[in-house]
Formats: sequence, structure tokens, C-alpha cells
Amino acid sequence: MNTVVITGGNRGIGLSLVKQYLAMGWKVETTYRDPNSAQELLALEEDHLRCHQLDITDYDAVNRFAQSINALDLLINNAGYYGPKGYGFGNTDVEEWRRVFEINTIAPLKLVEALHAKLSRSSIKKIACISSKVGSMTENTSGGGYIYRSSKAALNSVVKSLSNDLSPQGFTVLALHPGWVKTQMGGPNALIDTETSASGLIKVIEQATQENSSQFINYDGSLLLGR
Repeated sequence: MNTVVITGGNRGIGLSLVKQYLAMGWKVETTYRDPNSAQELLALEEDHLRCHQLDITDYDAVNRFAQSINALDLLINNAGYYGPKGYGFGNTDVEEWRRVFEINTIAPLKLVEALHAKLSRSSIKKIACISSKVGSMTENTSGGGYIYRSSKAALNSVVKSLSNDLSPQGFTVLALHPGWVKTQMGGPNALIDTETSASGLIKVIEQATQENSSQFINYDGSLLLGR
């Protein structure tokens, strides 16, 4: 049985990923931060599901979490934080910027480091980081969004470096755009639901080979350029 770690599996895309991987017969290890926002996840009665309360920016706790994982084939860094909305040029909240960077950019790398030994023993060895098209320099035609945009652009850079470092060990490392999704972050006017996004992401991950490592890929399989 293959095993996947999915961070932020308590709602939105993460919860859909959890459900779909379970339906595919995978063992799922997932994290959530606040039990009050994880009721649907915690209500799932699945033999092959383990839910871990974890703040992914608590790196001592992350290391303990990694030690509790027996085997691992795939890591999906899904947990993320948008930060305050409506703060344009001249009104950037520096403390929130630091928090967004911590969650979206630093924590994914530290999770990879903590789980590297377990992933190394797998024949699959895949790492997928949920990024966003708004982190693309080329796609940025409207300005603003300094905090979230910069955190995802930095995450894409982390993916590129991870690919350079880990590809010789047989790893495939991807940056993935989930689409504009109807979530708390994406809002009600978004174009697709979480199930559509998750199924597309899973297909992209499944079909990816080492030749795709470091690429920035849309949930529909199309390649995104100009990260």
C-alpha cells in the first residue's frame, strides 16, 4: 500500500485530496492545525487514515511528526495561508508578510527535509508543492498581492532548488497550480470545485516522471511558464 502525507487536509483542496487518495486505496497521513476547523476530516472513519494535529511552522513538532511516519511514497505540501486581503501598495503588514512566508515557503522546505529519509526508501519518491499562478512573474499583470504573490514565487524557487538537489537521488519535485477553486481563499466566484482541482492534481502527480521535475504545472496538466 502506497502512503501519502498531505498537509492541511482539514478543508478545501486538502480535504478533497485526502478523500480521493483514500478512495484510490492509499494510506493517508494528514495534518490539521485547529480541530475546530477539521470536524469533517476528523469525522472520517477510514482504516488507512491518520490525522495529526500539527503546526507546520513548529519545526520540532514537524520532526516528531516525521519520526511517526513508518513509510512514505509521496509528500503533498498543501497547507497554505493567504494573509490579509485588500492591503495594497503602502499598506503592507510586515508581520503578516513574515507569517505568510513562514507557512507558504519555509515550512514546505522543512517538511521535505524532515521526511527526506522516509521518502528516500520509496520507489516513487515524489514531492508536490501546491503553489499558485499568482506567483508567476509573467502572469502578474495587475500588481498588488505583494504578500501572497511573493511567497508563492519563493516557493517555486524552492521547488527548483529541491529538484536540482534531489533529482540525482531519483526524486520528482513539482510546483502545482490548483486552479481558481471555490474555497475559503478562492471565494464563491471561482471557476472549479475542490473535487475537480484535486482529481486533476492527482492525475498530474501520477503521470509525472523525473523529466517533469522542477516544472510548474496546472491542475489540468498544462505547463505554466515564466514562474
